[in-house]
Amino acid sequence: MISKQPSLRFVLYLALVLALSGMLFAQSTNKALVVNGKTAGAGVRQINGRLYVDLEALAQATNAVFTVEPRRVVLTIPPSDTGATDDSAQNSQKLSREFSSAAIAALSAMREWRVAVRAMILYGLAVSESWVQTYHRQTLDALEQASVAASTDADKNALQLLRSEADMMTAWAQQVEADRQQLNGEKTVDPNALKDDTTLAKIQKCSQFLNSMVLSGSFNDDSSCH
Repeated sequence: MISKQPSLRFVLYLALVLALSGMLFAQSTNKALVVNGKTAGAGVRQINGRLYVDLEALAQATNAVFTVEPRRVVLTIPPSDTGATDDSAQNSQKLSREFSSAAIAALSAMREWRVAVRAMILYGLAVSESWVQTYHRQTLDALEQASVAASTDADKNALQLLRSEADMMTAWAQQVEADRQQLNGEKTVDPNALKDDTTLAKIQKCSQFLNSMVLSGSFNDDSSCH
C-alpha cells in the first residue's frame, strides 16, 4: 500500500525551493533603464548585486532589432549619425572655389599696397595722392569681386574678415599719409618705426591667417582680424 502522505525528503526539498525563491525575491529590485536620456521603463533588474537588462526594453531605447535563434540572441543597434553630423558641419564651413579665387586676388592687392607704403617709409619716397588712391581703389575693386563671388555662409563670414583687414589697411595708410603731411619724420622716414608699429604687425598677422585660411578651403576665425 502506497502512502498518500508526502515523503519527508520531498517536504524538505519543497521548503528549500520556497526559501531560496524568497531570498532571491528579497534580493532583487527593478530599476528604470535610461539610454541617452530616453527612459525605457523598468528594464533593469538587480539580483544579488548584479544588473540584468530587459533585452526588449534595451532594443526599444536604442532603436535596435533583436532576433532569438536556437543557440544565440542577435542584437543589431543602428550606427550613430554623429559622423554624418560632423561631416555636415565641416561641409558648412567650406569656401566656394569662386570666392577663394577672388579672396586671393583681394589679399594680393592689399599686400601690394602694404609693401608700397612700407617702401615709402623705408626709403623716404615722395609720393603723390593719386599714387595712394591707386592702391586703395585696387583693393576696393578686388573686395567687390569677392563680395559678388560669396555664395555660401562660409564665404560671407570670410568676406567680413577680408573687409576688416582692408579697413585696418586703409586706416594705417591714411595715418602714414597724415604723418607725412605733418612732416613727422619719426613715423614716415625712419625704418625703425616699422618695428614698433603695432597696427602694421596686426595687419600682417591677419594677412597671414587669411592666406592660410583661404588655401585650406575652410572658413576659420582669428582675433587678429577684428
